[in-house]
Amino acid sequence: MSTSTDGTASTADRYRSFAEVEARGMSDAYEAWAEGVATDAAVQALIDELPPPKRQPNLVFSAARLLGAEPGHYPEFAHWLAEHWSEVREIALTHATQTNEAARCALHLPALATIPGPIALIEVGASAGLCLYPDRYSYRYTEHRRLDPVDGPSPVVLDCVVRGGTPAPVPSRMPEVVWRAGIDLNPLDVRSEADVAWLDALIWPEHDERRARLRAAADIAAADPPRLVAGDLNERLAALAATAPVDATLVVFHTAVLMYLDDDGRERFARQVRELPGHWLSVEGRRVIRGIRVRDDVPNESSDLVLALDGVQLAWAQPHGRAVTWAPNP
Repeated sequence: MSTSTDGTASTADRYRSFAEVEARGMSDAYEAWAEGVATDAAVQALIDELPPPKRQPNLVFSAARLLGAEPGHYPEFAHWLAEHWSEVREIALTHATQTNEAARCALHLPALATIPGPIALIEVGASAGLCLYPDRYSYRYTEHRRLDPVDGPSPVVLDCVVRGGTPAPVPSRMPEVVWRAGIDLNPLDVRSEADVAWLDALIWPEHDERRARLRAAADIAAADPPRLVAGDLNERLAALAATAPVDATLVVFHTAVLMYLDDDGRERFARQVRELPGHWLSVEGRRVIRGIRVRDDVPNESSDLVLALDGVQLAWAQPHGRAVTWAPNP
């Protein structure tokens, strides 16, 4: 678990970790805001009014931006936050970090392409379900030919830097996805402007290309809305999996989701998914899933996630799908 999402850590430590590990090099605004909060007792006192799970930087900052906070220097943000805290607090209490980055499909696609089809997809922590459409997007992996859906180029084009591998396992064909469904505590509807606006606020300030991609991917999903089930992933997984077509290969997948579960919840999920027929595709932090041998012998960044298929690490993955570093066979 990242310290920024660890409810047992102090607010100062959570925001300092977010600045140093997650925001650095990714968002100057969020790095500055988080560094500021880490040394600002008055703002920490406001944030500490929230339950521990709701104090995470990404949630508080996204709530503020949904309400109009502009990226800039920390003193201006601290002043704005103090004036608007009651509204920010309400958004934080009623919303969750449900980042739905379609570009993560560039991480999933190579693994999916190795699985015999047709494929039935279940995503846990699906948010609005944008990652349930890997076959509807176009891909540009470095030094490889562009890969388009079977019916032609997509308005969503995902660029991914590929490193490692001999050769890197970049697919030459799309997986055949015949069924798709997801589970989320609070599913979002791509047909709802309010829900899409929240997803927009969850995108970090400088990432304009992600904002444009979100809107385009939401249009694709809205034309064929996914089946999304509300509830706890551990309570709903078995029943949802039982509704998948029996003549398709089931693939349960998730990205940066299990980090929000406690140890018992993670173990319970791992037991369940291992008992299901099919495959388990996970993209999580390096210490999140027990039993996966982490490939520290392969170059990686501190923020990289472990991409694993059926409990075996295949690669290191940049959290938003921008790059993947494949691990050679041990």
